[in-house]
Amino acid sequence: MTERTETSDDAAPVVLSSGDGGLATERSEGTEGATPQDGSAATTRVLSLFTPSGHPTLGNLLGALLPSARLLETGDCVFGVSDLHALTSDHDPARLRERSLELAGLCVAAGIDPARCVLFLQSNVPAHAELAYLLESTAHYGEMQRMIQFKEKSARQSVVRLSLLTYPALMAADILLYQATDVPVGADQAQHVELTRDLATRFNRRYGPVFTMPRAVHPPAAARVMDLSEPTAKMSKSIDSPGTIFLLDPIDVVRRKIMRAVTDSGTEVAYDPKGKPGVSNLLAILSACTGTPVADLTAGSYGVLKKETADAVIALLEPIQRRYADLSADPAELEGILRTGAERARERAAGTVVAAKEAMGLLSA
Repeated sequence: MTERTETSDDAAPVVLSSGDGGLATERSEGTEGATPQDGSAATTRVLSLFTPSGHPTLGNLLGALLPSARLLETGDCVFGVSDLHALTSDHDPARLRERSLELAGLCVAAGIDPARCVLFLQSNVPAHAELAYLLESTAHYGEMQRMIQFKEKSARQSVVRLSLLTYPALMAADILLYQATDVPVGADQAQHVELTRDLATRFNRRYGPVFTMPRAVHPPAAARVMDLSEPTAKMSKSIDSPGTIFLLDPIDVVRRKIMRAVTDSGTEVAYDPKGKPGVSNLLAILSACTGTPVADLTAGSYGVLKKETADAVIALLEPIQRRYADLSADPAELEGILRTGAERARERAAGTVVAAKEAMGLLSA
């Protein structure tokens, strides 16, 4: 999304949960759903960004890309690839460019229709970085330091980039820039929406009403796709595990990975995530791919379950891979989509940045 932002490996939007209890809870009346500063009529506007931190997986597809495509029916949607968020840790520049384009192409291939939404690369819209600094000048050091993702990621790094500390301000800018009303998030990102609301409230109270107050939206639970070789661990786009299904894996590789999936002792096919995590993972994947409730699935044996799951996953992936291959064969098409999307995003963002700068006392050119 918000990474389901950096978001989690579910590729949910980049942004954003209830706080951890340490955040200041500033709230204002009358700002929820305020008239957007970009001149558009008041409407539901959904914002979701996806971070290119690895090759997208089946978990990313079921947890973020397909749900985002379904949101096209609900209102005005703004989707982006949050390549700036990938700069918070050491990275290879060529690989970042490759993964950004791959993720953008897979967004389109999965049904995020650029004719029905705004789809862009974050770094192609300078207003993201500009508004992020204005929000950094509104935020407090303590609330940045208390962010759960900062604590977890900084603890694993010997050298911590400053951008890892401040990137929640960039996430807030991503949301507020487009006057988003709805931000679809998972539990691990919801804290960022709370911070965004705090910053918007503080800014509006101190400088005047500029930002629409966004709300975290918790979509219906999607399948939590686990690693096929280690079903107690989430399928990760940043770890090359034999149990990870990448969206661009060859079809024969997809089938082989599923047929080799770890199951459990016994022979009963039953949904019991704690007692039978391997079988439960396959049932959850089969259910998500077919739309059939887990309770209605009738695979009689582990072998039958694996075959049916493989067939369902392949049926889902094949048209996506074909569309992605078409885009890859004609790079100009994807480049044109992203160029048009960036132009539309810049137009939408301009009014918000001007309003924020003027409110803070900065002179317009």
